[in-house]
Amino acid sequence: MNTAPPSGAAERRRLAREARDAFPPMGVYAVRDHGTGLVRVGASRDVHARLRRLQFELRLGGCPDKELQAAWRQDPARLSFEVLDLVRQRSDPAFDYAEELRVLEQLHRHELCAGAAP
Repeated sequence: MNTAPPSGAAERRRLAREARDAFPPMGVYAVRDHGTGLVRVGASRDVHARLRRLQFELRLGGCPDKELQAAWRQDPARLSFEVLDLVRQRSDPAFDYAEELRVLEQLHRHELCAGAAP
């Protein structure tokens, strides 16, 4: 009978499996330009990765949103990146997460942008 504690490799595999199988952080985010009051609201199936990608694109100068890119070039400290809402995991396997994201994005966009175009 082997009673030795799990090896480092086995523990890493277990942690990697848990991370892979974890519910993704789906949600709604906002990027705010505190200099002009501009607010961009978006939704993503991995909201943290989306915000990291957006910051990466801004640092490299390749952001498709030209207004945000211009604000970043003037002063990166003017921009703030925040997660507004996360979607909870549901027990119903037929639950439509894409629709939930769409509705949450619309709610936050209406609230923050006061009906303005995104």
